Amino acid sequence: MKIAIGCDPNAAPLKKEVIEELESAGHTLKDFGSDDPIYANVVIDVAEAVVRGEYDRGIVMCGTGIGASIAANKVPGAYCAAVTDNYQAERAALSNDANMIAMGQQVTGSKVARMMAKTYMENTGNFDKNGRSAPKVQRIYDYANAHDK
Repeated sequence: MKIAIGCDPNAAPLKKEVIEELESAGHTLKDFGSDDPIYANVVIDVAEAVVRGEYDRGIVMCGTGIGASIAANKVPGAYCAAVTDNYQAERAALSNDANMIAMGQQVTGSKVARMMAKTYMENTGNFDKNGRSAPKVQRIYDYANAHDK
């Protein structure tokens, strides 16, 4: 899969670990950078590229992953889950159909970050449109479609 990735300067070491993990799994990554201290600038660029369909998924990072997630979710069509453990990374794909995940340098070790990125990508595209989460996710899509005009 094609993955867009980016972060602020604080999260550059974590981004490097995630890139290594995903490239070793055969994914193609586009690094949107880590030089801008205003993480929203990079995150919005990543989210817009994912929404345009240039990349299958996006991964963004900042200190906690929270701000990056909030910034990404301001882009209509971006559905970014802030994840802090492997189960959340799995559920972001399987239960929430997230097209992006966010994680934080200050709250996530490199081994966990690598595992979360790998798990998220392994489960991407496996959202059960007939599962019990489907109506919940559909409600989010319906609201977004009605208000993102």
